[in-house]
Amino acid sequence: MARRAEKTSDSRAYLLAVTLRAMPDRATDDDEFRPLPSHYRMCFGCGEEHPTGLHMKVFGSKDRVVGSFLVTEHHQGAPGLAHGGVIAAAVDEAMGFLIYLLAAPAVTVHLEVDYRKPVPVGSVLELETHVEKIDGRKVYAVLTGRADGVVHVEASSIYVKVTVEHFRPHYERQGEKLIRPYNP
Repeated sequence: MARRAEKTSDSRAYLLAVTLRAMPDRATDDDEFRPLPSHYRMCFGCGEEHPTGLHMKVFGSKDRVVGSFLVTEHHQGAPGLAHGGVIAAAVDEAMGFLIYLLAAPAVTVHLEVDYRKPVPVGSVLELETHVEKIDGRKVYAVLTGRADGVVHVEASSIYVKVTVEHFRPHYERQGEKLIRPYNP
């Protein structure tokens, strides 16, 4: 269990190190990974201020996203294991970050998650995703999630591009500023 996280106050730094360490294994010479910012401070997936969120650290290249999060006791379903819904949320979050790379806002319309192995509390789940194809407004993506180098989850999704105005009323209701998509 080399990547099993210890309970420390510095878990965010640990996640950053794990994510950065995972990238060279899968990177090519053409890849240049950059950190992707959280789109909303209270987002369950990537928000740095969500009290029980995933606090996912995410990096993107020209066509891929890698990210990781520490499965904590707040994320369990059965004792000692991550809740399947939390895993699905993490998958959706990582795949959603692909939209930053496309510089086009989009929403999830289909998400299929195949749970290969349970993910224990204390594990760092590393997620890698890329766009499979784009067909008009539809964006098709696939993902593999590993803990300790073993595949625990695989997924596919379809996103539909929308205008940024789709989100405005929701941001304004929360008193937040609407940000534009990020494109490295």
